[in-house]
Amino acid sequence: QVHLVESGGGLVQAGGSLRLSCAASGSIFSGYSMAWYRQAPGHQRESVARIGSGGSSNYADSVKGRFTISRDDARNTVYLQMNSLKPEDTAVYYCNRPPFSTFYFSWGQGTQVTVSS
Repeated sequence: QVHLVESGGGLVQAGGSLRLSCAASGSIFSGYSMAWYRQAPGHQRESVARIGSGGSSNYADSVKGRFTISRDDARNTVYLQMNSLKPEDTAVYYCNRPPFSTFYFSWGQGTQVTVSS
């Protein structure tokens, strides 16, 4: 069973940067595509970035050009580099398989990102 642990969130001013990490334990996820999601209060969870097993990536329009997803399969870790942060990026961030995948890992606790104006 894979356990996902997200970390790296925090409080940052608008325009700042954060790097999130998602570490998987219990198994390896090389060969699987992965994604970062976020959920703001009163909103549904949305996918913001995904990365294929070969490293190809795509992004939601709201974060394109500001966020970069990457992976290190040797460390069973997926990253999300977030630059030029905006108050509307405030949310709890999670990682998991991308939308419409045939299966998902158990959701982790997420990591809170708060961007002040």
